[in-house]
This record gives sequence, C-alpha cells and structure tokens, in this order.
Amino acid sequence: MNLKKIYSDLLLNIGFNEKENQQNWSDLEKAYSKKSRHYHNLTHLEEMIECFETYSERLQNPNEILFSIFYHDFIYSSSKKDNELKSAEFALSILPENAKLDKQLIFDAICATQLHAHNSAEDVNWLIDFDLKILAKDWNDYKIYFEQIRKEYRIYPDFLYKPGRAKALKHFLENEFIFQTNEFRSLYEDQARRNIEKEISLLI
Repeated sequence: MNLKKIYSDLLLNIGFNEKENQQNWSDLEKAYSKKSRHYHNLTHLEEMIECFETYSERLQNPNEILFSIFYHDFIYSSSKKDNELKSAEFALSILPENAKLDKQLIFDAICATQLHAHNSAEDVNWLIDFDLKILAKDWNDYKIYFEQIRKEYRIYPDFLYKPGRAKALKHFLENEFIFQTNEFRSLYEDQARRNIEKEISLLI
C-alpha cells in the first residue's frame, strides 16, 4: 500500500496545495514513526485504510473518514488521556479555510475513537469499527497486538498495567456489542470476544 500517495491524493482533492501537502505528510510520517509507537504507527493506519477501501462505498462522507483515519492517533502518549481530543483539534487546525470537508464530522469522528461507543452518525460507527478490527485477528496476530500495546505502556509496572488493561478490556465485554456496524458484528464479534476473554485470563 502506498500510504503517501493515498494521503497526497486526499489532500489535493480537498483543497491543499502541493507544498502544504508535502509538509503535512512529513509531519504525519514523523508523528506515527516515533520509537515509542509500537502499535499506533503507520502499520495501524494501513490496516485501517484497507478496511476503508473495502467499505468506502458504504460511507456518506468518505473523505472526512479517510482524513480522520490519518489523524485519529496523530497525537499519542500512553500517559495522557486527551490524545483523541488533541488529535482532533490538530486535524482541524491544519485544514485550509476553503477545505471541502465537514469539519464537525471530522472532530466528532476522531474523538469517538477514545470510547468507541455507538454514534448517531453511521460514518463514525464505521471508523470505530475500522479502529477495532485488530481485536478480531487470529490469536497469534492478536497476541502481537497486545504485546505491542504493553510496550507502549512500558513506563507502568505490571501491578499497575495489568489491572488497568483488564478493566479496559472488560468494558468491551460489558457492552452489548463491541462493533457498531451490523457488517462487523456478523464477521468479527465472536472472535473479538474470544480474544479479549483469553487476554484477560492472562492478566489476572
């Protein structure tokens, strides 16, 4: 996947000039390539964009959702709780005034990746599901994922990390559904729940 071309085509399409385009890509690549990012990196973006490309025809506002994918983890620190808000604010701050986008939708979509709760905007539900699809990988890939997350939280000792992670995972299981679209529920819900239950059993 040529992530840079997908990004550049999007920005040119919504009102950025070539110079802005190049600088913004450089900033984005730098942000997602930090050494501290073991999971929330360019590979995560590629996997989300694969989902986007599969389901883009189901979206009312595909450009907004694609832009949101690129920026939803732009600001990421495991010790902070406002990453999504800061990422949303940054995403809006770089948009040209004449950008042909629904800015409120972008802001809401990025912020929604914090709690992953059902949203009144169906496009946002698709974005949430793209973000959570990792939960339904086969066990070996899922294991790599949660090991990468542990590395991102390496500043926390096990006695703090394990109960915190277990609590976050149990929250998913307590919801009626993990995924917000019928498509993802039918394809991935059962596998995601099995993976989460298995990971919790390793934490407690």
